[in-house]
Amino acid sequence: MFEFFTTLVEKISGISYKEGKEYLIESRLNELALTLGYNNAEELYKIVKSRPDYKLINEIVDSLTTNETYFFRDQHPFDTLKNQIFPELFKKREKEKKISIWSAACSTGQEPYSIALLLHEYFQSYLKTYQIDIYATDISKKSIEKAKTGVYNQIEVNRGLPVVFLVKHFKQEGAHWKINDNLKNMVRFEILNLLEVSQKVKTKFDIIFCRYVLIYFSQETKQKVFRDLWNVLNPGGYLILGATEIAPVSFPDMEKKILGKTVCYYKKD
Repeated sequence: MFEFFTTLVEKISGISYKEGKEYLIESRLNELALTLGYNNAEELYKIVKSRPDYKLINEIVDSLTTNETYFFRDQHPFDTLKNQIFPELFKKREKEKKISIWSAACSTGQEPYSIALLLHEYFQSYLKTYQIDIYATDISKKSIEKAKTGVYNQIEVNRGLPVVFLVKHFKQEGAHWKINDNLKNMVRFEILNLLEVSQKVKTKFDIIFCRYVLIYFSQETKQKVFRDLWNVLNPGGYLILGATEIAPVSFPDMEKKILGKTVCYYKKD
């Protein structure tokens, strides 16, 4: 059963589950089974194996690919954006007056909203004259639906979000907090499988965040995804991975830079 589900997930999403993760898969699928009105993961297994159901398969992949996120995760990449990358790009893109940012595998939206918060707090004057496009994607339909609402519970806003930002940029609605519309409207959310970047992503970006995603892929898939991301990065742009991740492949126009505490991959002009 473990082999069946892991093969299914890897084929569709590229995410590779190693042995030893059986407990995680079983608990997530048992939870999904109960939500959908089935008894347990074994019942899901029998149904999908005997009669492949596209909607059910998507639900299964969704439940097994949802990952953890929080506002200003790791903090230092956001410090680097504020202190070095944004000031450099605003100067470099003075003629075009346009900066494009992609938060790949954005989960429930805290990462792209953190970028929007940063821009509003420290680069307000540029927002009047520059077109800033923040594109945020994830394979999980459930995560993207939540991200689009911009609504978070108390535990979620307590994780990484400075209180001064919460009070200034969110409105309390009962036990939840909703991000203000001016920030919400800065981010464009879409469902996207990173295995399909070369077919589906037609625009180019100045900054790409793709953090804590490649670690779940096989080496071959890591290289493919990283290559596809590199192809949609503008010359003079930056690709940022998770703190523990390194580029699985290098290119002639790629320069590894350490800015503050952040490792970035810079695309030479």
